[in-house]
Amino acid sequence: MRRAALALGAAAVMLAAACTPAPKENKIADPGTEVSGSVELWHFFTDREAAAIDTVIKDFTASHPKITVNVKSGQDDGKVTQAVGAGSGPDVGLSYSTDIVGKFCSSGAWVDLNQYLRRDKIDLTKLNATTRQYTEYAGKRCAMPFLADAYGIFYNKDLFAKAGIAGPPKTLDELTEDAKKLTVRNADGSLKTVGFLPLSDFYENSAAHLAPMVGAKWLTADGKSAIGADPTWKTLLTWQKQLVDFYGYANLVKFKASLGDEFSADNAFQKGQVAINIDAEFRLAFLADQAKNLNFGVAPLPVSDPARYGGGYVTGNILGISKNAKNPEAAWELIKYLTTDDAAIAKLAELIKNVPTTTATLADPKLTADPNFKVFLDIFANPNSSTTPPSSSGPAYQETFAQFMTEWQSGKVADLDAGLAGADQKVNGVMQLGG
Repeated sequence: MRRAALALGAAAVMLAAACTPAPKENKIADPGTEVSGSVELWHFFTDREAAAIDTVIKDFTASHPKITVNVKSGQDDGKVTQAVGAGSGPDVGLSYSTDIVGKFCSSGAWVDLNQYLRRDKIDLTKLNATTRQYTEYAGKRCAMPFLADAYGIFYNKDLFAKAGIAGPPKTLDELTEDAKKLTVRNADGSLKTVGFLPLSDFYENSAAHLAPMVGAKWLTADGKSAIGADPTWKTLLTWQKQLVDFYGYANLVKFKASLGDEFSADNAFQKGQVAINIDAEFRLAFLADQAKNLNFGVAPLPVSDPARYGGGYVTGNILGISKNAKNPEAAWELIKYLTTDDAAIAKLAELIKNVPTTTATLADPKLTADPNFKVFLDIFANPNSSTTPPSSSGPAYQETFAQFMTEWQSGKVADLDAGLAGADQKVNGVMQLGG
């Protein structure tokens, strides 16, 4: 499953290694040419998820007996990109970061797949629209989507019942009201249970994941920052700061420091310390493994405009062919199978517990049978869902804005309008450097 924190942590290494001249388009085989030989796949999955990959790779080699796939698991984006930059590395890389697509497409670190798509007459409309957006940059499609993540909210049904709340919040105002009702303080005023922890540096509360709540726009049509000119960012940050002030920033920082790691059994939502939490469908597998007795529900993200309810943040894993691929034709056959074969995609989604990326697989009975997972399938398909747009600077614009949000929530920004304008300038600055 994709890990946003890991993606941003590896960004500096990835961007530096990817900044190489773009190669010319590879000469590809004629249609109908039988593909053979070996192909090397590197991916970041481990344990249960790596075993799922191996299962589907066996299916691939059974249907493609002349192709051998050598799999190397546990390889994060930094390792893959360093290897590509050094002139080695895999034929196929599986990344957890859609934020690198703009850099990889523009630099040529991953080859443009349009040549293969045209030759094999692949119908891209069978892919979810949001996944098509985050696998292409400036007319180049250097990646294909490999499963996805859809973000909504998880809520503690027992704590909701105790507070007299009938169901999940649908608007930001309802989220604020519920968060206050669900909050319990100790005798000294410190926080014992928090309804919703609004700090942007807590677990999955990044600006990217919060932006769909107000429909915030990141970039203009010409690739510049839209943050300063888009009033919805002000709406989001004003709402967030009001809730921070209700708790007290110092109280929240102290409370957050006492909480367990997000991906451990001590996760604050799983322990009942936070009643409402932003998270993705992959949390369902953790709950089944680490918190079997937790009575919880899931729902789309609360929104500022009720007409937009039902959506959330969408991202995912991506596959690409390295510019150094020794067998690009076999690499493409593997990618085509993993990203366009509905049976393979549905099997992967069921085994890894991530969202499938083709419209046909979203209706797969094995996936829709779980009502909680079905909520995330619906979020993924909802037209109000959105993702972060690809940029030649990678995730730099998000990281820059994250720094501003940290200052804002701590009370260091007196004038929000001026602060957003300044953040706009800083984002444009890093994007010019990245481009």
